[in-house]
Amino acid sequence: MILRFAFALPWLAAMAAYAAQPFRPEPLKSGLEFSGAEVRALYQDDFSSPAMLWTTRGEKLWNEPAGAAGKSCASCHQDARTGMKGVSVKYPKVDPGTARLTNIEGRINQCRTQHQQTEPLRYESDELLALTAYVGLQSRGQTVSAVIDAQNRRNFERGRDIFYTRQGQMNLACTHCHDRNFGRKLLNDTISQGHGNPYPAYRLEWQTMGSLHRRLRACFFGVRAEMPPAGSQELLDLELFLAWRSQGLKVETPGVRK
Repeated sequence: MILRFAFALPWLAAMAAYAAQPFRPEPLKSGLEFSGAEVRALYQDDFSSPAMLWTTRGEKLWNEPAGAAGKSCASCHQDARTGMKGVSVKYPKVDPGTARLTNIEGRINQCRTQHQQTEPLRYESDELLALTAYVGLQSRGQTVSAVIDAQNRRNFERGRDIFYTRQGQMNLACTHCHDRNFGRKLLNDTISQGHGNPYPAYRLEWQTMGSLHRRLRACFFGVRAEMPPAGSQELLDLELFLAWRSQGLKVETPGVRK
């Protein structure tokens, strides 16, 4: 028994090292490269992209006063085309005021409650998707550059653990599809590397816009696992890990996917 345990020690050490030092797929590829010609054409033409309908609404909401304070987003941040340029490439990140990890959606709702003195927007509501897409649009073409530091290290590690942990009745982890099998077919779809850089995105299967958390929940459903709520700590941690994993890719918000 002792001999067996001695032989197992190197294997256990190797598994621990693998989990502690996650790798990124090489070469790094946007999900758009795994999409068909129709999807790529929709994304590349802003006049044809259905996702741009949400950014148009987002621009209107950006300039519209709300809440008891009677302030709009523009009241503090002025023109989003300059004030929000490059902002989304660093999210999710730890908010200094709350010391909690937050994404763009969370930051928008924080502004609504603290500065506009109004109710937060519901996750997956058209209003929150529109504002998030509009903010993200201002960073389109810039490089994802999430920073992992002492403040968010635990969030990153938890997100990493989720990515590599087998889930649900299918007993699969994110890595099984998006690290080991990207480029291969799953039914009629080509498996991508699973990056979050296009979200919020318009998915043809949804016939509407959706957040990254909606897409992640769909993956949990696909492996027959319990789905964390949108905006939950688990999904925020996973979002941070995915942002680290996609460093070097360009922001594609608002994206288009099949």
